[in-house]
Amino acid sequence: MTIRVVVADDQELVRSGFAMILQAQPDIEVVAEAGDGAEAVEAVRRHAPDVVLLDIRMPRVDGIEAARTVCAESDCKVVMLTTFDQDDYVYEALHAGASGFLLKDVRRDDLVHAVRVVVAGDSLLAPSVARRLIADFTRRAVADPVPAAGPSEELGALTARERETLVLLGRGLSNAEIAAELVVSEHTVKTHVSNVLSKLGLRDRIQAVICAYETGLIARGG
Repeated sequence: MTIRVVVADDQELVRSGFAMILQAQPDIEVVAEAGDGAEAVEAVRRHAPDVVLLDIRMPRVDGIEAARTVCAESDCKVVMLTTFDQDDYVYEALHAGASGFLLKDVRRDDLVHAVRVVVAGDSLLAPSVARRLIADFTRRAVADPVPAAGPSEELGALTARERETLVLLGRGLSNAEIAAELVVSEHTVKTHVSNVLSKLGLRDRIQAVICAYETGLIARGG
């Protein structure tokens, strides 16, 4: 299977450099390049790629807005690129539907790995970024507290064990850590995670983290 990729960055050298690295892989084809968010959205519509790499800061339409449109209109996976490792960018990008977040100084091998990981259906989210995302919910809850509420009705489709899995996902645990917590195999955890994503219509683990908080399954700020 050939992975089809669109690379979007307003800096031509960065864009062409990433495209060259990816195009050199036997299983990856760069089908288009884009210089801003509007071009990126149009390229995704035209070429139906598997993955789009989006710079966060781009003219006309920025990467976050482009990510929202791409995720709403297609199954294309989004990996965000930035030179800034800042909380707000992380939160907004992932909440927009992105499946990964990379700094532009990423190593060649890590860039290629990122594309393959998100196509496989996994999230490209380092533990430090996961902790930052979770901490962001706590900070926002303190700044803008909301009344305590029980879990959303949409969680009714989950079994008790799947709800437990979602809670642990929301706390940033890996499959191995969840397996140890629930005293089951990693294969069983993968099945639970897959069921959670499918039943709740979530794109990946990142969206599961957000869902766990926004549905009230995990108390914001708690």
